[in-house]
Amino acid sequence: MNAAQATPQTLLLKRDGAVLHVTLNRPETRNAMSLAMVLELREALAGAQADGATRVLVLRGAGGHFCAGADLRDMAGARMKLAEDPEALVKVNQAFGDLCVAYANTGLATVAVLEGTVMGGGLGLACVVDVALAGSGAVFRLPETSLGVVPAQIAPFLVERLGYAEAKRLAVTGGRLDSQAALTLRLVHAVHAAGALDHALAAVLAEILQNAPGAVAATKALMAQARFSKPASMVHHAAEVFSQAALGTEGVEGTTAFLQKRKASWVPQ
Repeated sequence: MNAAQATPQTLLLKRDGAVLHVTLNRPETRNAMSLAMVLELREALAGAQADGATRVLVLRGAGGHFCAGADLRDMAGARMKLAEDPEALVKVNQAFGDLCVAYANTGLATVAVLEGTVMGGGLGLACVVDVALAGSGAVFRLPETSLGVVPAQIAPFLVERLGYAEAKRLAVTGGRLDSQAALTLRLVHAVHAAGALDHALAAVLAEILQNAPGAVAATKALMAQARFSKPASMVHHAAEVFSQAALGTEGVEGTTAFLQKRKASWVPQ
């Protein structure tokens, strides 16, 4: 966040060089996601994208849990407003959907550190980041159907991360996964003992920071487009993207640094 933005009430923000650590900070609710938290997560991302310094955004939860899903009090409050605003519940749910889309589409590299409870909307956030690291004690759950509701906004991201068959299985069973099962399904990319998570995160961040930020953003955008395109239809566009990168500042610097056997300018010294 920039100086003009208020200090967040539901998040802790910490900058470490080009990395912004965003901690969900409602430990008394296992970091259940209130509407206020949703909006502050959007603001944190928007600020990081605009500041010109952030290259990686890390999501984590306070108090040993990542996120217990939506705060049901927001849903109850929206129901009470239906008489005056028939779209109240739609607006609350759509705000979370907009959050997921924003994090899925950002050009920044994103990492989630998943500990304890990873439930509902928290599971959705785990699906949209680029790298998901889980603690060995993490428990993943999709409880919406057991509550008589629908995992509406996270469904597309669950299908994309897990595939249709596995996402459907979790939905109809109220799926509960331990960290090893989540790894088997590729919901997460690695599992580490709780005491090793910080070291694993540091290693992943070091790897990410070896790569040019503009090239990372362009590659993420190209891959996102490729999900819905036939390879033959992408050939010319991909060539244009490659040419723009190769002739750009990062492309020139990267190839020059390689030939001169030195670190590129974006690599932490």
